[in-house]
Amino acid sequence: MTTTTLAVLVPLLPFVGAAAGLLLGRTTPGFVRPLAVLPTLASLVLAVLVAGRQGGGRAIDSATEFTPTGSVPIELALHIDGFAALVAVLVGVVATCVQIYSTGYLRDDPRYPSYAALVSLFTSAMLLVVYSGDLIVLLVGWEVMGICSYFLVGHYWETPEARAASIKAFLVTKLGDVPFLIGLFALGTDAGSFRITKVLGTVASGGLHHPTLIALLLLAGVAGKSAQFPLHTWLPDAMAGPTPVSALIHAATMVAAGVYFIARLLPVFEASSAAMVILAVMAAVTMVGSALAALAQDDIKRVLAYSTIGQLGYMTGALAVGDRGAAVFHLLSHGAFKALLFLAAGVIIHAAGTNSLAAMSRMKDLRARVPDAFWTMTVALLALAAIPPFAGFFSKESVLGAAEHVAIGHTEHAPGAAGWIVLVTGLITALLTAAYATRLWLLAFRGHGAEAPDHGRQPLVMNAVLWVLAVPSLVFGLAYRVLPGWFDGGDLTPTLTTSVLGTGLALVGGLMTYSAWRHTTALVDRFPLGAVAAHPEADAGLVEAEAIASHAPAYGDVAYAPDPADPGRLLLGPLHRHAAVGFHLDAVYDALLVGPIRAAASLVQFLDREVVETYVHGAGALPRLLGAAVRRAQTGNVQTYVSALLAGTVVLAVAALLVATGA
Repeated sequence: MTTTTLAVLVPLLPFVGAAAGLLLGRTTPGFVRPLAVLPTLASLVLAVLVAGRQGGGRAIDSATEFTPTGSVPIELALHIDGFAALVAVLVGVVATCVQIYSTGYLRDDPRYPSYAALVSLFTSAMLLVVYSGDLIVLLVGWEVMGICSYFLVGHYWETPEARAASIKAFLVTKLGDVPFLIGLFALGTDAGSFRITKVLGTVASGGLHHPTLIALLLLAGVAGKSAQFPLHTWLPDAMAGPTPVSALIHAATMVAAGVYFIARLLPVFEASSAAMVILAVMAAVTMVGSALAALAQDDIKRVLAYSTIGQLGYMTGALAVGDRGAAVFHLLSHGAFKALLFLAAGVIIHAAGTNSLAAMSRMKDLRARVPDAFWTMTVALLALAAIPPFAGFFSKESVLGAAEHVAIGHTEHAPGAAGWIVLVTGLITALLTAAYATRLWLLAFRGHGAEAPDHGRQPLVMNAVLWVLAVPSLVFGLAYRVLPGWFDGGDLTPTLTTSVLGTGLALVGGLMTYSAWRHTTALVDRFPLGAVAAHPEADAGLVEAEAIASHAPAYGDVAYAPDPADPGRLLLGPLHRHAAVGFHLDAVYDALLVGPIRAAASLVQFLDREVVETYVHGAGALPRLLGAAVRRAQTGNVQTYVSALLAGTVVLAVAALLVATGA
């Protein structure tokens, strides 16, 4: 079988599995789990074969014209280089782990068949984005992911949080997709083709007429899809969905698509120095702002959500300094440990019966109830904090090293200002990342107070998946040495300066948080733990749904829900109440966008009801009144008719006489 055929089957198999799952899910429920797991697993195997055949060498290209358009052609094209091959393997690994994990996590959920089918479709769409060699075909996968996210985030539609989050995710990402679509058309028009290879050839020859405008239009779509400032607000709220969905969105699909898109078309952005500086500023604000917000969140999943936003900021920062090798390296490393973090969080939520770190901090021996989640999440948090020798250290240091090279002028892929912006904010974020990672670990696993509730043991498949993902979280950092050709052959070795500074700041952040925690734990005994109902052997997904519904502070104004054991309050001080609500960016959007749109909608409703409907009712009322008058004249009395006829004759005669006299 040719490599091209294998590559076509990689996104096709999950799509077929999704279609079959939707058709057979209710009639033959016994096939649901095999149809969820086996096509995705087969797709992973084929993606590994494709990666092996590609070998980090020359890109695999194949195309056939989809349909004559009369102008810029649209082609079914494949373009598989080392980046695409590796990212496809990541998508396959995470999607397979999520599907296996979900068989236990949602084992009693009546909507599991549709859930599993949507996850498969989500996977297929991301793989289409990864392998596509044509921008319009890529756009199809891009939009299908947005639709799938709407349904999956709103899986627990019984809760108002899930309904609101699904609508918000859809609308915010679509807000970015409008300029993104315009940018794609402008790019295709300038290049005379939507083929990625031809577009890059046009850029190389200087044939792009409006590089800055096109780059900024595309950047708007990337900011929405990859949750970058200022379109990142949908991602923390999307945590109202099931935890496996969060793992899939944050680790391998949806948010990774935007970073991958820039990496694929990086020369387009490099053609504009202004676009690179704007990309660097966007990455800087995203990194620091999300890290501060993560340090103030009470919901364990929202901490991880803001963490994802910050790590995506690192990736876009690497792209802003022109090093797509470092960006994709961190994308792959982050995908492994972030999937592990979310899936371990699902186990912890099941054990604690709540999403609240404040509640977990008042439960002793919670780690003894979830030993697998405890050890694997510890590994993942160390990788997140970039502590050597875990994977996150090598990938994050490659980003900082690339920024250092640009800042001091060793490379000219981007303006020096972009290098300094990414380097300084990246180091600050390293300190903050270690701080919120340490805070999460302490509050979740070092609680004091009442005995942790017993919600029963987690299914074996859930714990097994955690250990599978712990392996790349630990060892993937050395991938740049084993597979140098897959990363453009660039030097991703951490530099001494950034390694010392980054690791030192991470250790300082962790020690500061631990010291603050030691000072606050003495207050815990003064605040008794609220009752948490026990659900022995309860389904994990149902426990999470109840936790979402009952834990209002996680989705409301957590700034006014004091937690005496929270070291984040001590570290942030007065900034805490602002960081806890995302620095009020949602309130700004409400004032600038939502409020005026609602006011305009109310005005249209008023005009429709009071003006348009008045004319409509009047047009109907006049004939009705005339008809009533005519109907009253129909008495059936012959004498009345004769009298009326004579009266009319007299009136006509008088009128004729008056007219004749006047003439």
